[in-house]
Amino acid sequence: MDALLAGFALSFSLILAIGAQNAFVLRQGLMRRHVLPVVLVCATSDAVLITAGILGIGALTQAMPWFESAMRWAGAAFLTWYGLRTLRSARRGGAAMQAGAEAQSLRAAVLTCLALTWLNPHVYLDTVMLIGAISAQYADKLAFGIGAAAASGVFFVSLGYGARLLAPVFARPRAWQVLDAVIGLTMLSIAAMLLAG
Repeated sequence: MDALLAGFALSFSLILAIGAQNAFVLRQGLMRRHVLPVVLVCATSDAVLITAGILGIGALTQAMPWFESAMRWAGAAFLTWYGLRTLRSARRGGAAMQAGAEAQSLRAAVLTCLALTWLNPHVYLDTVMLIGAISAQYADKLAFGIGAAAASGVFFVSLGYGARLLAPVFARPRAWQVLDAVIGLTMLSIAAMLLAG
């Protein structure tokens, strides 16, 4: 039980920081579009990465130093593109910012979510390396991993479906502009941090 709770607490604390993936889930939740598939992609991806870390894949990534660099550059390029696209949307404002406007297809939403997840080197540092390394301290690694994966699931379900509680605030186009501006600036700042190493 201690390992389960420790895994849950560690994973939850790592995932709380606002990042590209969380901002995307929040936006999808506010728009009430493709929330379940997006939440499932995030939680499943985290579970796969956590499992890889606990099984020792972190050692493999250390053996291939080019992997971190390649992921950093790919992630920075994608985040820059997505950040600029979101800032353009914020600048346009007006009716385009209403929840029903510019509906993204399910395929586009899932692909964007996958890119925001798998092209983010911080995901590998947090889930594969850090959670993997800390899991070594526990005799019951399985329970630790289950706790860590459960925290991810709880967080993304809460974020995706809890976002609708903010719907009255986002009934105003101006609120969408502010959200998109914050998301765009967050994406660009993360991209800059990735490039800075």
